Amino acid sequence: MADDTERLLASGEVQPLGRITESSNGAVLVRVTLDDASRLAIHKPVALERPLWDYPDGTLAGRERAAYLISEAGGFGIVPTTVLHEGPWGPAATQEWVGEPHLAPGMVVDVLPPPDVPPGWREVLRGETPDGEEVVVAHATDAAVRSAAVFDALINNSDRKGGHLLRVHDTLWGVDHGVSLGVEPKLRTVLWGWAGEVLPDSDVDKVRAVLNGLVEGDLRAALAPLLTGPELAALADRARSLLDERRHPLPRPGWPAIPWPAL
Repeated sequence: MADDTERLLASGEVQPLGRITESSNGAVLVRVTLDDASRLAIHKPVALERPLWDYPDGTLAGRERAAYLISEAGGFGIVPTTVLHEGPWGPAATQEWVGEPHLAPGMVVDVLPPPDVPPGWREVLRGETPDGEEVVVAHATDAAVRSAAVFDALINNSDRKGGHLLRVHDTLWGVDHGVSLGVEPKLRTVLWGWAGEVLPDSDVDKVRAVLNGLVEGDLRAALAPLLTGPELAALADRARSLLDERRHPLPRPGWPAIPWPAL
């Protein structure tokens, strides 16, 4: 099924439906059709990428595809099917839309008054609203959310907002990985609830599968057109560090630990 979806998204005809106005880059909701099948997708053309000071121009689409390949290689299963597609605006990342129209995804991160934090959730940050009301940023702590935190550490995700995690029919999806997989450590996330704690064995196995794919399997060859040599080396180094330390990373001094806005 995944191979069929990849083929459809990579080879189908793209019909633009509307601009995603909340996106800082030029994301477009599209319908992709091939033969008698079609899928809704988010289409992110390279030509509409906003230049960033810390990532080379024109590379975000490739990083979206790379994050999907890493998710699949490790068995994280968090990134929706993502391909590179030559669309109406030229080369683009095209990612399968997850969920259903008019169905709000379940929240796994939220900004709440302290008494309203659900049982079992972990507090990450306290602050105040403009009216002086105390609020906290907190997140769920189930195994899927914890694996998302490990995945973010592995890919060096510098923009894990709460709104980038979508719970749909009991499946957790992560989207918007264009600003990831750089060389310099710059993990910025709302999922700090396990900082410094020992990694679960299941997530250690996922990280090991990615490293094996880089060293002995086909993952390195698949990523080579998408990332630079130093970026591939840094990915392998992060995997080795996670396997050696077997702990969730801690925030680094001198770098903002949480993206803004948090959601």
